Amino acid sequence: MENKTTEKEKIYAMAMTVIVAGAVLAIIFMYNFLQNPSKIFFGKNVAQNISISDLEEAVLPSSGVVLPVSWGDLGAQLVKTGVIDEEKFKSLYEGRGQFTEEYKQLLTGTSSGKLKITQDNAGYILNLLWALGLANKNPILDTGEMMDPKYGGGNPPAGGFASTGGWTMAKGNAMDHYSHHKFFDLTPQQQVIVDRVSSGIYRPCCGNSTHFPDCNHGMAMLGLLELMASQGVSEQDMYKAALAVNSYWFPDTYLTIATYMKDKGVLWQDVSPQEMLGVNYSSGSGYAKISAQVKQQEGQKGGGCGV
Repeated sequence: MENKTTEKEKIYAMAMTVIVAGAVLAIIFMYNFLQNPSKIFFGKNVAQNISISDLEEAVLPSSGVVLPVSWGDLGAQLVKTGVIDEEKFKSLYEGRGQFTEEYKQLLTGTSSGKLKITQDNAGYILNLLWALGLANKNPILDTGEMMDPKYGGGNPPAGGFASTGGWTMAKGNAMDHYSHHKFFDLTPQQQVIVDRVSSGIYRPCCGNSTHFPDCNHGMAMLGLLELMASQGVSEQDMYKAALAVNSYWFPDTYLTIATYMKDKGVLWQDVSPQEMLGVNYSSGSGYAKISAQVKQQEGQKGGGCGV
C-alpha cells in the first residue's frame, strides 16, 4: 500500500512539473511577443509573410517621412542669390500642373517646421536640395573628386557633370554658383561628419558615393547632409533620413532591396540604414547583384538624373 502511494505521488509530482514548466514557457513566449512580435516565428519568419502592399508601405510610407531638419527660408535664399530662377522654376512646375501652395512656400516663404518628404513632393525636394548642394560653399566641392581632372569634369573643372551642366534652373551659368554661396556655417567637427557620411552613401543611378556628387541625386544628398549637420543631427539619424529620402527618389531600387531582405527574414524596419546605403546595396554594381536575386515587380519606377 505504501509503494502504491509513493508511485502516485511521483506521477503527481511529474505532472505538476510539466504544468509549471509549460506555464513558464508560455509566460516567456508572451513576454517576448509583446516586446517584439516581429521576432516570433510561426512556421516561417514573419518578414517572409509580408505582402507587397505592406512592404511598399514600410519602404515608402503613404503619409510621408518627417526629416530631422527645418527648411526655413533657404528657398528664398536660393532665389535671391540666383541659384534658382524663380520664374523659370515656377514655370517648370506650373507646366506640369504641380505648383502647389506647399511648393510656393518652400520656394519663397519661410517654414519653421520640419521638412517632410512624400511620394508626391519627392521630385520637388530633390530639385531644391540639388540647388542647395550645388551652390553651398563646401570643401568637398572645392577639393574633392568633382575637381579631380582624372574624372573628366570638363572645362571649367567640374562643369561637365550631370549635377552641374544639368542644372538649368539658375540665373546665368550653373558654374557661376558652384560652391559659391554660404547659406550656413559648418564647424570643423560637422564638416568631418559630412565628409565621413557622404563617403558611405551611394546611389544606384551612378554608382558613386555622395562625396562625388556628379549627378543630381548625389548633389541633392550632399545638400541634405550639410543641412542636417548644420542643425546638429546625429550620424545615426543622418543615415536614417538618407535611406528614407533615397527610397522616395529610387522607389524601385529600395523596394527590390527590401524584398531581398524580406526573403532573408529581415523586416525593413530592422535593417541598418548605413548598410543599406553602402556600396554593397546602393551602388550601381551592388544593387545589380541584389536585383539579380529578386523577382522584379511590375509598375515600379526609378529616378532620372534631370530636372
